[in-house]
Amino acid sequence: MILTVTPNPSLDRTYEIPALDRGAVLRATADRIDPGGKGVNVSRAIAAAGHRTLAVLPLGGPAGAALAGLLGAEGIEVAGVQVAGQTRSNISVAEPDGTLTKINAPGPELTAEESAALLATVGVRLAGADWIACCGSLPRGLPPEWYAELVARAHRAGARIALDTSGPSLTAALAERPDVVKPNAEELAQAVGRPLATLGDAVAAAEELRAAGARAVLASLGADGQLLVDEDGAHYGSAPVAAVRSNVGAGDASLAGFLAAGGTGRRALGAAVAHGAAAVQLPGSLMPTPKDLGPSAVRVTDEVPLDRVLTEPAR
Repeated sequence: MILTVTPNPSLDRTYEIPALDRGAVLRATADRIDPGGKGVNVSRAIAAAGHRTLAVLPLGGPAGAALAGLLGAEGIEVAGVQVAGQTRSNISVAEPDGTLTKINAPGPELTAEESAALLATVGVRLAGADWIACCGSLPRGLPPEWYAELVARAHRAGARIALDTSGPSLTAALAERPDVVKPNAEELAQAVGRPLATLGDAVAAAEELRAAGARAVLASLGADGQLLVDEDGAHYGSAPVAAVRSNVGAGDASLAGFLAAGGTGRRALGAAVAHGAAAVQLPGSLMPTPKDLGPSAVRVTDEVPLDRVLTEPAR
């Protein structure tokens, strides 16, 4: 069972349009509403793969009730913490060439009591969890050290922690030695304070995160594949993608695949790559099922092409 923690969840509405024309009246060719938030997406991908998952998250107002209902319809157990503020709603606009424009609302401001209740709920519900995935931005009211406290508490309870966040929240949590951190290319560059132009640069940055406390780094690099850097060295995985329809939640699907496959080693990296490649070919933030993974074309190697230039250098 994988328990996910999403401090700032959302309702996500995605519109597919022929082209984004600023100032014009646009007619969508398709639209959908999905549960949103990085940890929520991890739970959705875990459930889609047929595994048990429990989502811990704050819920507020009609949007929060709708979010809980959507998760329940996907077979996800929800441990909600009621908060006074309204759960946020986000909008994504997807164009045929894969370009995605997102508008993310700030979300509610949590009180000290609501923050404590969220931590306490994780503590009560983590028994029996193979992994705890703590994901996404922190809402207003929660300090950057909030994830660090969660990692420390989980480790004291004997749980393994995967952390997907960025900025000061990531930096603060590294001292508590999370078992896996999962930055994308931009977040990895931000964490080390310099641009990343090649896969070699990304490997070096991941090693810096390990030196700062992360036990393993799973880095998603978009079209350039994924890296796993752990105590055994650097491993590289890639898979062909016919066409990108939406990259919303693709990194979350990757983390779900990684954890569902055990959360360590080359096999787990291959599962992460397969799930991420499948996710970008689906509409909105739809998570891949086993049938979406298709025949395996994933390539995983310990021979990382260090000189390979990243398609979109991270700054």
